[in-house]
Amino acid sequence: MRVLDLMSTELIRVRPQTTLRDAARLMVEAKISGLPVTDDEANLVGLVTESDFLRKEVDRGEIMDTGLLGILFNNRDSLAEAETVEEVMATDLFTISPEATLVEAARAMTSHGIKRLPVVDREGKLIGVIARSDIVAAFTRPDELIEDELKEDVMRRLLFLDPGLVNIEVDGGVVRISGELPTRSDARLLEAMVQRTDGVIRAELDVTWKVDDTKIPTKQSPLS
Repeated sequence: MRVLDLMSTELIRVRPQTTLRDAARLMVEAKISGLPVTDDEANLVGLVTESDFLRKEVDRGEIMDTGLLGILFNNRDSLAEAETVEEVMATDLFTISPEATLVEAARAMTSHGIKRLPVVDREGKLIGVIARSDIVAAFTRPDELIEDELKEDVMRRLLFLDPGLVNIEVDGGVVRISGELPTRSDARLLEAMVQRTDGVIRAELDVTWKVDDTKIPTKQSPLS
């Protein structure tokens, strides 16, 4: 499964010229902590979060005491002034391709310590957002669903092989496969696809093959 399969496409976004108060109100109403910032052509140009502008308006103690909603609507007018998202938004962004795997997305979030990634196409246009919760949901799939996907989708539909050729067991996301396949290439492809299957924590394969089709035949010298 790819980022494309799980990303959210119904996005709330703002422009660089959006006022901080309007951006904050959107976050409160949607119960989110950040907003992507795009230009008129839908290119991602920044990201604004609560902390980006709240620290400009109040000290950390007041944030902890009142929260965003209280700060915005407790007779505070400073956010209604001319200050805009462009002044405080982050522009050094971590993004991901829609074709990336969930493992790659999870690795990026862990490495950068973030909870969501904007998804952009090759032209840099924002097409979605994938959150850590989306990935967690995919990686907590029941063992029965993982086993069924490996047998029917991977073995039968992708590799065109009879699932009965191997024994597949899934326990707590750990996949164990044993048996014999027609070729060594089949075994390699199976291992690669198992590793890419959502919910698989570890794969243990004890698979042999009848023909090693990866070896290049040695050319024989012509008879004189």
